[in-house]
Amino acid sequence: MYYNDFKELKLSGLGMGNMRLPVLDNDSSKINEELAGKMLAFCLENGINYFDTAYGYHGGNSEIVVGKLLKQYPRDSFYLATKFPSYDASLFTRMPEIFEEQLSKLQVDYFDFYLMHNVNHLNINLFVNPEKNALDYFYEQKEKGRIRHLGFSSHADYDDLKKYLEAYGDHMEFCQIQLNWLDWDFQDAKKRVELLKEYNIPIWVMEPVRGGKLASLPDNYLDQLKPFRPNATSVEWCFRFLQAIPEVTMILSGMSNMEQLEENIKIFETKEPVTEEEKAVLFDIAKDMVNKNTLPCTACRYCTSYCPNNINIPEIIAAYNEDKMGGRDFRVPMLLNRTPEGQKPFDCVACRSCEDVCPQDIKISELMEELTNKFQK
Repeated sequence: MYYNDFKELKLSGLGMGNMRLPVLDNDSSKINEELAGKMLAFCLENGINYFDTAYGYHGGNSEIVVGKLLKQYPRDSFYLATKFPSYDASLFTRMPEIFEEQLSKLQVDYFDFYLMHNVNHLNINLFVNPEKNALDYFYEQKEKGRIRHLGFSSHADYDDLKKYLEAYGDHMEFCQIQLNWLDWDFQDAKKRVELLKEYNIPIWVMEPVRGGKLASLPDNYLDQLKPFRPNATSVEWCFRFLQAIPEVTMILSGMSNMEQLEENIKIFETKEPVTEEEKAVLFDIAKDMVNKNTLPCTACRYCTSYCPNNINIPEIIAAYNEDKMGGRDFRVPMLLNRTPEGQKPFDCVACRSCEDVCPQDIKISELMEELTNKFQK
């Protein structure tokens, strides 16, 4: 295991994410404690010293199990990170209560790393409220030594990320973002990396294999990569790409079984970042994957000018494309929850005025019908 410097600490290059621990009966709230215990022991035996969890993982049980398992080891043998559930606006008034609950669940007196969880467009206004500094309570806990290092995780777009940094950048010691070779351009992760670099904030990586989407590439893509590293797996390419980004200090992986854990630890025995030539091939593959799996919307917004119900078509397509690339359906439902009544896909009248002006010839009415059939309930 190689290590990266963070202030006075030596952090393992690979951190153990505890959002996808092994479970029983396919129930995400029922963690297989026996197997999880073996995995955490293997981590510590093989050099991983960073463990990441959160208030909501595994239905609230991740913190309980991780705390129980890590209690068996000396407190100074690992670094523990958890997060305040700021994705839920209703919980902002319960910061002290939740913080104390987390300390109790994890059976510790302090957190090495503590994050505001998932800063995004839904909660950004709560953070940047000019009448109240939302983080005062956590600043106090840091002064008391109950938080050693304070940071945040974010899926925010560039503008909202910048708003947060303008408000709190001087106090944030690290930032956790979704980063991988597919999202470098698809989610414009490159721009976020550059912004964090401006603020001199080290990067913690989540979703390095995009929830498993990049863990097993089709043979036609692997064949393009084999001339460079004949024995490298799809997973290894993901990690070697991240090793080439100087701002990356911690790479987290949510491993669900011993096989994944053993494979990842072996990769992190060495630091062998991709070359510029290898990056170019990865980006070509990413472009091909996006073109094959998503709708070619450029957000020109011609469509919205002609929609009688003012449906935000580009935003809906962007969420749809994200779900298609991730293999998971959560961004569209999240978007629909905050979309005003009368402007949802269900409100499309199929007049096709949008299609008449779409430069990409997207069958927008068919998309709206698909989403209506899938999500209207």
